[in-house]
Amino acid sequence: MRPIIPDYLAEVLRDVESDTSGEPAGYIPELAAADPDRLGAAFAMLDGEVYGAGDIDTEFTIQSISKPFVHALALADHGFAPVLAKVGVEPSGEAFNEISLETGTGRPRNPMINAGAITVHSLAGAEDLTPEQRVERVRQGLSAFAGRRLTMDDAVCASEMEHAHRNLAIAHMLRSHDVLTKDPEAVVEGYTRQCSVLVTTRDLAIMAATLANRGTNPLSGEQVVPEPVVRQVLSVMFSCGMYDAAGDWATQVGIPAKSGVAGGLIGALPGQIGIATFSPRLDRHGNSVRGVSLFERFSSDMGLHVMETPAAARAVVRSHHVVGSGPDAPRVLQLQGGIGFAGAERVVQEAMTIPPSDTRVALDLTLVHSIDDVARRVLLEVARRLTLSGHDVYLVDPESAMADPDPGDGGRVTVVNTMDQVVNPTRDDLTRTGLRAAGRPGPRS
Repeated sequence: MRPIIPDYLAEVLRDVESDTSGEPAGYIPELAAADPDRLGAAFAMLDGEVYGAGDIDTEFTIQSISKPFVHALALADHGFAPVLAKVGVEPSGEAFNEISLETGTGRPRNPMINAGAITVHSLAGAEDLTPEQRVERVRQGLSAFAGRRLTMDDAVCASEMEHAHRNLAIAHMLRSHDVLTKDPEAVVEGYTRQCSVLVTTRDLAIMAATLANRGTNPLSGEQVVPEPVVRQVLSVMFSCGMYDAAGDWATQVGIPAKSGVAGGLIGALPGQIGIATFSPRLDRHGNSVRGVSLFERFSSDMGLHVMETPAAARAVVRSHHVVGSGPDAPRVLQLQGGIGFAGAERVVQEAMTIPPSDTRVALDLTLVHSIDDVARRVLLEVARRLTLSGHDVYLVDPESAMADPDPGDGGRVTVVNTMDQVVNPTRDDLTRTGLRAAGRPGPRS
């Protein structure tokens, strides 16, 4: 069976690629020269599985997407109180490069705007690090989030430093309030090097999934930062990550997110998924035009708004086994609990391991108490693709958890009330319990 999710991602990329509004970041020459037609999207699941479509392995600089991750490093290195003493957590309602400081204290409003991010960079690592050592702490930390060694783009860094007048002004203002206690120019150079770290869309999806996975990288298994740090960072991302568009984002998309002016955009949905997109054309807020459209689509299609998150099951796939012996012995995927998108994706992975020789496959929903709309569509597509791959598909659904199961063109699913009807499909049993068939027969491949 072919995987479903890459096909979906390819479809949504086709839907947005005709939108040529917006422009690459023009105030940084190296970014202004980016190919505006690059487009990619990736999902990273909490078990390390990554799905993608488009330009997901094209490198670009991380830019402001580094902000939540370095914020996490600073919190892990120093604790909450020292960081909060220097940087607040309130939305600014202003553009990312505004000099947005609290009256009286000079403290930046939050870590997602440049004033806060410059301050946070100065807090990464031990207090006595040299500027070069601090940059290396940041690079290693970002690499741990990505699960591989990341490098820096020196050309982009040099281009940004030539035009860093506003950030330098912010840094000197912070120094005047004693928010910064180190050389402002060295801090700005370090922050600029932080922003010039090279990543791919695939990397960003894994980095986002590390946040979604309570700070544990799903590829390496490393606990990059403690769980309480992740909660703090995701909360700030949700309220401040999209700058002066944060309110619209929180209500319409509802995924903790962060954008970067190179065209990247990440989202981390706790306990479920890490998402990343890449498209260099930016809107007036400095966010990727097509990236925002993609996230709106993902949220709508898959019910990923954080306020709609269903209760997690202990494990959606309770067991995966063959009942009996012989060529007609059915292979059973026994499911349980409440199934959302992340749970349905686990079923997809299990279904892809079913050998072609297993002609009969049963999805047992006896222990399932709820299936949301996107999970229902995914499970029916699993049934359709299994049918097209030559399998006879049964749905064991005594409580009708899957109402009116129609798997679509070429798919067919036989609905029964008990596993015994799959194992021993006698005529009397079928008559007594009223076997129900759904779907339209079609060619098999």
